[in-house]
Amino acid sequence: MALLPLRIFRKRPSFQIVRARRAAYVFSIAAIVAAIAATLSIGLNLGIDFRGGALIEARFQAPPSIPELRGRLDGLGLGEITVQEFGEPTDVLIRVQRQEGAVEDQTAAITAIKDALGDGAVARRTEFIGPTVGDELKEAGAIAVALSLLGIVAYVWFRFEWQFAIAGVAALAHDVAITIGLFAVTGWEFNLATIAALLTIAGYSINDTVVVFDRVRENLRKYKQEPLASLINRSINDTLSRTVMTSLTTLLALAALAVFGGEIIRGFTYALIWGIAIGTYSSIFVAACLLLNMRDIRQTARPAADDALPDATEG
Repeated sequence: MALLPLRIFRKRPSFQIVRARRAAYVFSIAAIVAAIAATLSIGLNLGIDFRGGALIEARFQAPPSIPELRGRLDGLGLGEITVQEFGEPTDVLIRVQRQEGAVEDQTAAITAIKDALGDGAVARRTEFIGPTVGDELKEAGAIAVALSLLGIVAYVWFRFEWQFAIAGVAALAHDVAITIGLFAVTGWEFNLATIAALLTIAGYSINDTVVVFDRVRENLRKYKQEPLASLINRSINDTLSRTVMTSLTTLLALAALAVFGGEIIRGFTYALIWGIAIGTYSSIFVAACLLLNMRDIRQTARPAADDALPDATEG
C-alpha cells in the first residue's frame, strides 16, 4: 500500500514574508514593551516554589477524590493550595503558600490541613520552604534561563557566524519575554515548571530557527548573485512547510495535555502552547529577517534588495 505524502502546501510556497518584516517588527516590539510593562506593573503570580510555603505528603487508606480534597482544603482560607497524586494512588502531595506571620502561623496552617484530611490519612512527610529558599530558587531559575540563552548563542555562533547568533538570540529573547508577559497578564502561577517550559520553548524555537539558518547558508552558496532579501525569502519558503507541520503536530499533543493532563500541569502546558506558537512566528518573521540588517552576511548584497523581491522567489 503506497503512503500518501502529508503536505501543508501542494507546491513550494512563495509568500513575500520579507516584505512583511517591518509590520512584524512593529508587532514584536509592541508585544515586548507590553510584556515588560505588564510584568513590572502587575507582577508575576509566583508559586510556592518561589514564595515559600509548606509541603505535606499524605497517604490515605483508599485513593481519595482529588477535586473533592482540593475543594475541602481551599475552604480553609490559607491561600494558594495545590493537590496532586504522588506515587501510589493513595498518596497525595499538598503544597500551601507561606502564611503571613511567625513560625506559629505556619505550624497552625499545617495542623489545619492535617485535620482537614480526616482520620483516614497519615502525614508521612512535612516540609517548610522558607523565603530564603524561595529567593535561591528564583535566582537559580534566572541563571538557568540566562545560561541556556548564552549556550544557544555559542552554538549558533560556532555553527554559523556571529550575525546568525545575534539574530537567533534576539528571536529567543523575544519569545521568552512575551511568554513571561503572558503570565503577568493572565495571572497564571509562575513556578519551577514555568522555568522548565521557558527552557523548552527556547530549545524548540532555536531548533526551528537553525533549520531556516541552515537553508539560508546553503542558498548563499547556491545563489551567489541573488539579492539577499530575495534569498532569505526563498529560504524561509523552502522550510515553511516543515516549520508549520512540526508546530501543528506538537500543538496537537499539547492540546491533548491541556484537556486531559489535569490542573497540575495546565500552566506548564499553556506556556508551551503559547511559546511554540510565538516561537514559530519568530522563526518565520523575525530571526531570518534580522539578517538583512547585518550586511556583513554577504558582501555582494545590493542595498536596494530589501524592498525589491524579484521573481527569484518563485519556483
